[in-house]
Amino acid sequence: MLSDLKRIIDQICRDRGFDKKLLIEAIEEAVESAAKKKLGSRRDIEVRFNEEFGEVEVFQFRTVVLEVEDEQTEIALEEARALDVEVQIDDELGEKMEHIEDLGRIAAQSAKQVIIHKMKDAERDVIFEMFKDRKGEIVSGIVQRFERGNMIVNLGRTDAILPRDQQIPKRSFKQGDRIRAYLDDVRQNARDSQLILSRTCNDFLAKLFAMEVPEIAEGIVEIMGVSREPGFRAKIAVSSLETDVDPVGACVGMKGSRVQNVVQELQGERIDIVPWSPDPAKYVYNALAPAHVSMVMADEEAKTLLVVVPNDQLSLAIGRQGQNVRLASRLLGWRIDVKSEQRYENLENPGYQTLLAIDGIEEPLADQLLARGIFSIEKLAEAAVDDLVVLRSINEEQAKQLINTAKRLIEEGVVTVSLAEKDSNADTATDDVNGNVATEPPVEPAVVNEAPAEVELESEKDVADAEDSVSEEQPTGDEQK
Repeated sequence: MLSDLKRIIDQICRDRGFDKKLLIEAIEEAVESAAKKKLGSRRDIEVRFNEEFGEVEVFQFRTVVLEVEDEQTEIALEEARALDVEVQIDDELGEKMEHIEDLGRIAAQSAKQVIIHKMKDAERDVIFEMFKDRKGEIVSGIVQRFERGNMIVNLGRTDAILPRDQQIPKRSFKQGDRIRAYLDDVRQNARDSQLILSRTCNDFLAKLFAMEVPEIAEGIVEIMGVSREPGFRAKIAVSSLETDVDPVGACVGMKGSRVQNVVQELQGERIDIVPWSPDPAKYVYNALAPAHVSMVMADEEAKTLLVVVPNDQLSLAIGRQGQNVRLASRLLGWRIDVKSEQRYENLENPGYQTLLAIDGIEEPLADQLLARGIFSIEKLAEAAVDDLVVLRSINEEQAKQLINTAKRLIEEGVVTVSLAEKDSNADTATDDVNGNVATEPPVEPAVVNEAPAEVELESEKDVADAEDSVSEEQPTGDEQK
C-alpha cells in the first residue's frame, strides 16, 4: 500500500545505495504515466510525493468554462465553484484525485515498467561511480554462468563480463569457481555489462607481479615491459632503481615462491624474467635467453636487430613456432632477424650472394649448393645436372634451368665474382661488422603497447628445425616452469 511507500523507499535506497531523490522522481513519473493511461493522455496531471504522510498525491488541472467540450482539459463553472467558490471563467483549477490505487492493471503495469527502468539507470550510475576509480586493478569474483562463451562473474554488488577472447585458452572454470581478473574497462552507458574483465592482457601479468613482489609495489623494482602469449609463455623485463637490489631475484623470490604464485594463477604459463637494459644489443641478449647470442648489430633508424647465434643455439633462440624470438621482439618493440653463425658467414660471402641473385634460388637452396662445393654463380654454371638433382626439391628440369640461367647471367655480365674478390671482400665485411657492434649507442626501449614488431626467421626450414628440436630448451635461472 502507498502508506508503506516511505518505508519501502528508505529500505531500497539503503540496500542499493540509490539517491533518494532519484527514486522519488522515478515513482512520481511512473504514477503520472499510469494516471494518463487510465484517465486520458491529454489531461494536465501533476504528481507529488508527500514525504510527511509517505504517500503519492495526484492533481489534475483543468480550465474553467461555461460549457464543457473536452472533459479531460475543461471543467464546468458550476462544478468548479463546488470546489472553489471564488473561481472564475478561464481560471486553471487544480483538483486532487482520490483512489489512485485503483488506476487499473494496465496503468499499474506501465508504472512498474517506468520504475524498473529508472532503477536500472540509477543502478548503472551507482556501479559506474563505484568502479570508475578501480579501472586497471585486479578484482576477484565468482563465476556465475556462461553466455555464448563469455563468462559472467559476480563481483558482489554487480556482475562483470569476461569475454571469450580475454580468457586464457588453457584455463577452464566452472560455475561457482573463484576467479581473479584485470578490470579492463568501466562503461557508464552500456546496455549490457558495464564492467569488462581481461585475463590475457599484459597489464594483468604486471599487476600480479606487483601484488606478489613488495619491491615493485614500493617502486624499487620497475616493470619495463611485458609480452605474452596467454596460457603458453611470457617475458617480463624488470629494472631496479637501487644498485643493491637484484630485480630478477626480487621477482623470483625465495626458492621461486613469488613467481610460482603468478604461474599458478596463470595455470602454468611459463614466465621468463629478463633484466632490462637501455642498450638494445644487451637487452636483446637478455631477452632471447636461454639461448646464447654471439653477435648483435643494431639499426636504430629502422629499429631492427640482426642477432647471430651459434649453430646449435638457433632452435633455442627461435623457440617453438618462433615463440621465443617473437616474444623478445614484442618486448623490445624492435624487429629481430635471427641468423646462425653459419648462415651469417654465408651471407657475407660474395659468391653466396651471386647464387641468391639467381631467380629461383632462396637461402635454403643456396645452403645446399654451398654444401656441395658450388659456392658461386661461376661454379653453378660449370656444374653438371647430376650434381644438382641429388639435392632436395630439385628435379632434372629445374637443374637445367638453373645452370642455363647462371651461364646467361655470366655471359651478360650481370652477376660475376672471382675467387680473389671473394677472399678480399669477405675479410673487409668481417672487419666492418665487428666495428659496427662496438659503436652502436644505447637507446631508450620502445613502449610495449605500440604496434607489434616484426620477427624475421632464417627460413621455413629453420623454423621447422626449431620446432623439431625445441624440446632441447633448458630453462635458465630466470625462467620458472
